[in-house]
Amino acid sequence: MFNLSQAYNQIHCFANFQELTLTPFQGNINAICWKRNLVGNFSEIVNKIVFKDNIVAIDEADLNELILSEQGHFARQILTDDLTLLKAHGALPTLNLIKYYDRDDDFLFFPTDVYSYHVDRSPIAVDTFLCTYYGEPSQILPNEQAQQKILIPEIRNELKKLYEGAEEGFEAFLSEHFFDLHYQEKPNAEPISLGLGNLWRLAIDHPESKVLACVHRAPKEKAGEIRLMIIC
Repeated sequence: MFNLSQAYNQIHCFANFQELTLTPFQGNINAICWKRNLVGNFSEIVNKIVFKDNIVAIDEADLNELILSEQGHFARQILTDDLTLLKAHGALPTLNLIKYYDRDDDFLFFPTDVYSYHVDRSPIAVDTFLCTYYGEPSQILPNEQAQQKILIPEIRNELKKLYEGAEEGFEAFLSEHFFDLHYQEKPNAEPISLGLGNLWRLAIDHPESKVLACVHRAPKEKAGEIRLMIIC
């Protein structure tokens, strides 16, 4: 269910792709949504594709080869239309089927996988686009309800033990291992579901950004349920 409260002033919703892509991030706004109620049977597409890996990227040729019902055809047309729009915008979208993501076992007290609340980073000015069509939707966390993990004293102390280097190199160590990108929920935080079918544009950390990066995470999948999503 699309659980978007009007109380959150960091989100703007629009009704078309043009406004999604052309509206600038400014002030508190760092998440922009093309809110949609899609028609079509996306589960049919999910069930038609057999794969053994945890994640598989579906190309348009494979998508077009599927023999589908009318409702499945509607779903496929939406997927191909979204891919076309994003590519024309200059993005590099990937259509993924996801059983689950690999978990981070390197730092058990501080996982840095996508199930942890995090922000994206790039050396150039780009945005993150994503849409979940089937399965559990991604979530964002209002920035005021998130705390950077490296600023939490007990976590920072553990990271210093892990580092065991000169003090002047500690911040670089945090960045190199992506620790500085991860966040923890504050007490009574209210994560926001991005919903099914809604195409989102999220602000990321890059040198030209004028807003805070959007804190988000992948959801924990339901047992046996596969997610279908576009991300770029």
